[in-house]
Amino acid sequence: MNFVHFQRKWFALMMLMIFASPLLAPAALADANKDQAASALASAQDSVASAYQAVSRAEEARANVSSLLIRLNEAGLFLARAQLAYQSGNYNSTMEFAAQSQQKLNGFLADVDSLREAAIQEHYVDFMINVVGSTIGSMIVVCLSFLVWSFLKRRLNKDGSV
Repeated sequence: MNFVHFQRKWFALMMLMIFASPLLAPAALADANKDQAASALASAQDSVASAYQAVSRAEEARANVSSLLIRLNEAGLFLARAQLAYQSGNYNSTMEFAAQSQQKLNGFLADVDSLREAAIQEHYVDFMINVVGSTIGSMIVVCLSFLVWSFLKRRLNKDGSV
């Protein structure tokens, strides 16, 4: 009789586990989604932070970063939405918004680098024009002054004075 009593308890326990498993599964999946959402959020935060740093370097090189700031602000908006969704426990929306944030930044660093390089080139050309142009202009003024002086000196010598 003891064996039959054990079987009934075992059967009851198994049935309880079978019927309770659907209730416990979402909690386990929610933990997995929470970890995935946290990872996606951290990745999006890193992307936005590195994008801000890149824009800062481009701005220091005197690049026109206004178009980049629009894209960066959009990515930041999606990141803020992802953070709010994560805080409210909506992990699917967190992953969606984090993905949209990173999608806005696709090719962003390459664009920043090209604008930065263009600004550096433009600054170099401006510098060369100013320095070389000023040097050549100064040399022309000195040469013309010498020619005028020579011309006036000859003319004064022909007239018989001095």
